[in-house]
Amino acid sequence: MTRSQVTRTSLATVVAGSLLTLSACGMNGGAGDVKQAERTGRVAGEITFRTLQLKPAYTAYVQGVIDSFEQKYPEAKVKWEDVPGDGYNEKLVADAQAGALPDVVNLSTDSFQLLGDRGMLADVAALDRTVAKDYVPGAWDQFRLPGKGEGVYAYPWYVTPEVLTYNEELFAKAGLDVGKPPVTVEQFFDYAEQIATRSGGQYAAFMADPKGRLPGDWQKMGVPILNAAGDRFTFDTDKAVAWADRMKDLYAKGAMPKESLLKADDINQLYGGGKLVFGPGSPGFVKDIKQNAPQVYAHTRVAGAVTGTLGHIGIYAQSLGIKKDTKHLDAAAEFAQWVTNGPNQVEFSKKATIYPSNAKGLADPYFSDKGDGKDAETLARAIGAQQLTTADLDANTPVQWTTQVGDAVVREMQKAIKGEQDSRTAVRKAQEEANKLLAAAVRK
Repeated sequence: MTRSQVTRTSLATVVAGSLLTLSACGMNGGAGDVKQAERTGRVAGEITFRTLQLKPAYTAYVQGVIDSFEQKYPEAKVKWEDVPGDGYNEKLVADAQAGALPDVVNLSTDSFQLLGDRGMLADVAALDRTVAKDYVPGAWDQFRLPGKGEGVYAYPWYVTPEVLTYNEELFAKAGLDVGKPPVTVEQFFDYAEQIATRSGGQYAAFMADPKGRLPGDWQKMGVPILNAAGDRFTFDTDKAVAWADRMKDLYAKGAMPKESLLKADDINQLYGGGKLVFGPGSPGFVKDIKQNAPQVYAHTRVAGAVTGTLGHIGIYAQSLGIKKDTKHLDAAAEFAQWVTNGPNQVEFSKKATIYPSNAKGLADPYFSDKGDGKDAETLARAIGAQQLTTADLDANTPVQWTTQVGDAVVREMQKAIKGEQDSRTAVRKAQEEANKLLAAAVRK
């Protein structure tokens, strides 16, 4: 499963506020000229902390983190505001225009790109040259920006890794060895074809919508998503065409539910109803199945994610960015590191099905305990944590692959899968549209 299938926003749904919206609103240039604030050595002043849809479920946790920080630094005060997911990026745009960005702000991949490219975020690597070691490398590297050297423009917060989940009963019915799950994209497709052949239409292998599989599948197959400069998409290759051809063939053979190509079916319901072999690659999904479909949970197996050519899993990371010209840089930076330290991230992870980006937090025994090796939820947590220690940036969705880019690519791939256009044309058109969006996004 791809990183996109581990739920892009983990705890909240961020409605896509595009980079083009930022340009259209007149935010072209200028922001990059803002001088980064400097440390004074004094953790003091009132800072604003914005999160994305954590109230009311996590109010007590977040407030506790704030209270303990203020207790340690009595001269600092944190004003917490929590914003709904709907229109989150648009609100960031409006605040950026008004010079009212929060001092510390919760960012998804899209919103990080939106602010980072415009020079609105502080280089946190420059604030403390030793802090990188505190975080999982794949998460830390996720928040670099193309063309900006060794700078890192947000502290990693909670992360979600990929795992592979599958119904061992259906797996065996299809004549597959339950102890040998697929390890490459190509093998995954081979298994799906056998499932389609043996199931007689009673169940399918996986969901058809390519939004959940790209660009992860291509990366794992060795398809180059971007050029070295990171300013052009380059996925129009024979391997990408072969992927589209294989998806088309599997779709025609019934390896995927027909209706899942164009609409967001409830994958939990399909898997929980015994109609799907492979579930989403999310540890949180396993917990949901345990609660809502215990009869299927009893047959759920968990394995390491499909890795393919790269040998690394993808991770999805939320982050905390620092306003570049904040008036209280020491307080903002210390608070962001406080929220993302090991103990606080472990506590958060025990309240939600997420993982620490903090290396010490990830080393907590809570994430290594496999129990008796039979409980899928416990295994998912341990397998996900183990994989996070080796997760690398080249398996992550690049920041240039925004929601708009993904949607443009998906539209063309859907046409290919349905047989409305040939795969080579679909891949070429997808790359052309993606590059138009990328060029428009970076235009000053």
